[in-house]
Amino acid sequence: MKKVAVLQSNYIPWKGYFDIISQVDEFIFYDDVQYTNRDWRNRNKIKTPNGLLWLSVPVGEDRNRLICEVEIQGNAWQKKHWQSISQFYSKAPFFDGYKLFFENFYMNENHANLSDMNMSLIKKICSEILGIKTVFRDSREFNLQGKKETRILELLEKTGATHYLSGPAAKNYIDDRNFATKNIKLEWMDYSGYPEYKQLFGEFEHGVSILDLIFNVGQDSAFYVYGWRRAT
Repeated sequence: MKKVAVLQSNYIPWKGYFDIISQVDEFIFYDDVQYTNRDWRNRNKIKTPNGLLWLSVPVGEDRNRLICEVEIQGNAWQKKHWQSISQFYSKAPFFDGYKLFFENFYMNENHANLSDMNMSLIKKICSEILGIKTVFRDSREFNLQGKKETRILELLEKTGATHYLSGPAAKNYIDDRNFATKNIKLEWMDYSGYPEYKQLFGEFEHGVSILDLIFNVGQDSAFYVYGWRRAT
């Protein structure tokens, strides 16, 4: 059995993104597709005393490009993002323990390409913080020729997948019969049931960046991402 997931890269994604990575043998970054403005590719949310705050990487408004072609505009945003993260999470219980990890990313690394930056940080968080051993691939490796769903099927066939774990939003356009004809079992990710943890700033919010979880629960982060599933 070989279970595969295929998703576009996101900027400092929420815990559910890492959960789906943890549940598959191979995770494929699918960034040679159309870039969409005002989406998760270049932005995410953190909690503040005044509500949720968007942190957005400046990439311009050009709609005529693939995600992997998106260039980041300068690096001044890095210091601003780190200042906001430090300001609102400095009192979190595990901020000091992970400060250097993220400070190095924001203050010492320079990335010109959005896709490359997202992939790099996601992989580091998986391996160095969450203990996720999933194999990562890039869809550009496979020289895909199809479009939309047929392209996903082509990708899965080339990886030798027997199971495909898809995000629930794809239910709107995926026909599971097409997967059955290729002997690939289609499974749907369920993002419900995550246990709450002690957060800063009021009412609990699941849909924020993984940074919130890491700074608030530290070494127990893996449990709140995927460990709880194995404990029930």
